[in-house]
Amino acid sequence: MSNNPLQQYFRQPKIYIGLPSKGIFNKVGTIQGDSSHMPVFSMTGMDEVIVKTPDALMTGESTVKVIESCCPTIKDAWDLSNLDIPLVLAAIRIATYGNDIKVYHKCKACGEGHEYSLDLSRLIEHYNGFKYDNTIKVNELTIRLRPLTYKESSQFAIKNYVLQKQLAQAGAIEDETAQQEALNALFVELSKLQNEIFATSIETVETPQQAVTDRTYINEWIQNCDKEIFDQMKKKFDTTRESIKAPPYKTQCDDCGADNDVLFELDESTFFDRA
Repeated sequence: MSNNPLQQYFRQPKIYIGLPSKGIFNKVGTIQGDSSHMPVFSMTGMDEVIVKTPDALMTGESTVKVIESCCPTIKDAWDLSNLDIPLVLAAIRIATYGNDIKVYHKCKACGEGHEYSLDLSRLIEHYNGFKYDNTIKVNELTIRLRPLTYKESSQFAIKNYVLQKQLAQAGAIEDETAQQEALNALFVELSKLQNEIFATSIETVETPQQAVTDRTYINEWIQNCDKEIFDQMKKKFDTTRESIKAPPYKTQCDDCGADNDVLFELDESTFFDRA
């Protein structure tokens, strides 16, 4: 088959990125080539259609397809760690629409709302500087964590969404006894989900005698460990989640001049709007 004479007009890499995780948590074959210098292409017209599909956004399928389209060295985006997904999405947004994104913010002082243009290159800098501390020490135990994959986090997010919907429905039950029974059962399921997330995020538990990696043993231990250990793990997860969040953008209100922190949430459903 002859070469396409239009090949020279195919999309080209717009920027290059390095993954915050350096790919160390990925399976072999997830990333092809150097994870510290990965080319990022702009979205195609088909990619734009995909990211507008609600069901595919909900399951994460559209995000995976767009990542694999725009970052061809990523062969299995489902296996990317949650540490890397925000940076990759920000890079695709920059490659497609440029560095600026419009965000609406209401002034905390006067209440007037304005649209601000935020520079996404600051997000890239933030994620590149992120350091993941995966170690928890509690008495004799050393717990080694790993970030969830995008597949795992998507599955847990769907489970949580379903449970939250059921909680809302249970709150509407008129009979107080039936309502309380339904709520109690759902709170038990939410607790089980949290335990499942914690257990999945643990790579090893090291005792003075050995390192335990067996999932069955770790799951059983999670359900029977002291509250002190459980609280330490929760604190570590919360700290990591907060530290990887996009930093606030400093702005001044156009009406009253008050200083404001504009918080930017990475939401795949709106992140790829052209604005």
